[in-house]
Amino acid sequence: MISGLKNLGFNVDADWNKQTLFIHGSAGLIPKSQASIDCQASGTTMRFLTALVSLGNGHYVLDGTARMRQRPIGDLLNALRMLGVEAEAGSAGECPPVTIRSTGVTSAEACIQSTTSSQFASGLALVAPCMPEGLSLELTGTLVSTPYLDMTRKIIESFGGKCELRNDRQWHIAPTGYVSKNYEIEPDASAASYFAAAAAITHGTVTLEGLGRNSMQGDIEFCSALEQMGCTVTWSSNSSSCPSITIQGNDLKGIDIDMNAISDTVMTLAAVALFAEGPTVIRNVAHIRDKETDRISDLTCELQRLGAIVDEQPDGLTIHPAPLRPAKIQTYDDHRMAMSLSLVGLRSKGVCITNPACVRKTFPNYWSALEELVQTSRQ
Repeated sequence: MISGLKNLGFNVDADWNKQTLFIHGSAGLIPKSQASIDCQASGTTMRFLTALVSLGNGHYVLDGTARMRQRPIGDLLNALRMLGVEAEAGSAGECPPVTIRSTGVTSAEACIQSTTSSQFASGLALVAPCMPEGLSLELTGTLVSTPYLDMTRKIIESFGGKCELRNDRQWHIAPTGYVSKNYEIEPDASAASYFAAAAAITHGTVTLEGLGRNSMQGDIEFCSALEQMGCTVTWSSNSSSCPSITIQGNDLKGIDIDMNAISDTVMTLAAVALFAEGPTVIRNVAHIRDKETDRISDLTCELQRLGAIVDEQPDGLTIHPAPLRPAKIQTYDDHRMAMSLSLVGLRSKGVCITNPACVRKTFPNYWSALEELVQTSRQ
């Protein structure tokens, strides 16, 4: 994302020691009129920057890895076309590379199919305050990952935007522009799920600091799923200035759960399910087939490699725990596959993760953080 913004001419400085980014805005304008952006394996970068360059006056090409060229983006491109932007995909299936030729947005109304990803709507909504007349956006189809849409609205409003929701599907965003400010980002709830799961799997105790009931991230509800499975989960009070969630592992039982709203944690829950009593049914996550890998089919394959009995469905899977065996886990270059299934090795010997470096996409120091957790538990 940072590299893409720099390619567009934005000034972005990072102080990694202080975990701080300095972004210098350009009042809703794209500094460069031509740019080629390598989004690599980042779907968020592809979708958000495709929406962003619609504000520009020029020619922009966005591409990525071989897998990125298999991930549909046509729903976003169709919405941009409604706004007067010339948007082309590199394949008949409307997948990247994407070419955007824009002289600016000329309409203020669009509808967007939101069955594949919530990020199509989020990308458009985030740039809408900088559109000449704002945006009236209708979301169609079966909505997925809706907590991220709520997060999008809150961020828009945090930077001075006005976003009116007449219902979940009708968004009206005023052309206010944005006001610069200092903004503190919450700890990553999706990343935190691995350590919550570690507590569940090992019957240990983990406290997640900086996250609580008032978090804007939907993935904190992963802790509620663990609670359903038998863990003891303690939430700090809503008024606490230092929120936290403590997870204590206990004997686990299988559950039947709709994970549409927290689909980034499906594979983490699947790892926990291997150690539960009885089957776990995960439903309503058909959209995760279009992630970094097919997170239903390929997850099924790897769980079976570990010895589990797994029934694959079009929109989910059922996991029947069975005696586990050593296995060399294929990650498919998917960071979440690597991190989730590494947790199995906390209780089952002989789990080897291929291509462990793929975690660098979202959690470069995951392995050292996991090792620190293990060493702390032994003290």
